[in-house]
Amino acid sequence: MAGLKRPALHYRETGLAGQRTRAPLQMSQTSTAVLLSAGLDSAVLAAFEARRWHVHPIYVCAGLAWEPQELEAVNRLLATPPFATLAPLARLTFTVRDLYPPTHWALRGEPPAFDTPDEDVYLTGRNIVLLSKAAIYCAQHGIGRIVLGPLAGNPFPDATPQFFEAMARALSLGLAHGLQIDAPFANKDKAEVIAIGVELGVPLELTLSCMNPRLRQGYGGQAPATEHCGVCSKCRERRDAFREASVEDPTRYAVQPIR
Repeated sequence: MAGLKRPALHYRETGLAGQRTRAPLQMSQTSTAVLLSAGLDSAVLAAFEARRWHVHPIYVCAGLAWEPQELEAVNRLLATPPFATLAPLARLTFTVRDLYPPTHWALRGEPPAFDTPDEDVYLTGRNIVLLSKAAIYCAQHGIGRIVLGPLAGNPFPDATPQFFEAMARALSLGLAHGLQIDAPFANKDKAEVIAIGVELGVPLELTLSCMNPRLRQGYGGQAPATEHCGVCSKCRERRDAFREASVEDPTRYAVQPIR
């Protein structure tokens, strides 16, 4: 990142209890961490990055209602060929249950309606939580780059280039470990990401972009076990993007979207 110099060596504390010594930690120039949620955008991003980097997928559990279904979807995705070269999934935890009120829709699993604007589904501090935890993991494993998947038009304050640059500087200083934060799809819309996913062979039907996923009716062991609700704004975005990309939507919806 412009203006951020990354030293070739970083350091970690070593030694016996009561002793503190400094040992060099070599930083990999070929590895990158990808924040992977099983959503369409992050799944395609992981496959996209795997063309040039050794990808370390990271999932951060924050205590949100849909996370068990997301983790199931992540594991199914990682078992498919486009993700064969990825490192094992790092599952981290940074709860927001002591920050959001118990009535918060993201904790209760009751998202706003189909046509609600993005601002209504804003999760305060979401990228701060994800990047803080991922950065500590990267410092401990000699990884100097983190990528995540915001798209063009993202209205949230923690998804701007200025935020990512400032966060990279702060984390690099606080961890004594040079970090670069990139958002490779920041100039793309979801339809363009779908086109990239098709080109890379990503099984888009296994991705999960829903704030209220439901257990499939009559489920008998076939994958996937969950289906999209079809009534939240994320399902709307997903449905609209497949239509815009002129790609058949392979998504299972519990309720057929209204358009």
